[in-house]
Amino acid sequence: MLSQKTKYAVKAMIALADIGVGEAMQIAELAQQEAIPKKFLEQILLDLKHHGLINSRRGKHGGYTLIKNPEEISIGRIVRLIEGPIAPLSCLSKMAYQPCDDCKDEKSCRVRRVFAESYQATVEVLESTTLQDALGPQSGQKTPVVA
Repeated sequence: MLSQKTKYAVKAMIALADIGVGEAMQIAELAQQEAIPKKFLEQILLDLKHHGLINSRRGKHGGYTLIKNPEEISIGRIVRLIEGPIAPLSCLSKMAYQPCDDCKDEKSCRVRRVFAESYQATVEVLESTTLQDALGPQSGQKTPVVA
């Protein structure tokens, strides 16, 4: 399950993508629009800024801006920046791989096999879904079906 921090990060990034690259939104406006506590949002935006996804500028027309095109930023990247590894088991993680202490052989591990397929499907969806996709269907695109 995603943390509230990750959910807020994705919401904030979608809102910034919605106004366009280089366009600024003040933190108070973003917090109100997306129903995110302002102090919590400040921490999240700093994390996103340190990872090079957004920038901030001061002044009357200042605020936070998206610095990459929405089609270049996957939801998976945002999730990993905030959550860390996505894998449900450390033996499946590409970023934080560790063998399980109680496992004799990964290749024959039934628990690993059960989770490997769902993990791979999740990663494929998160990595192939961009902020642009999250903005909604454009002409010629299909609306995803949610089960």
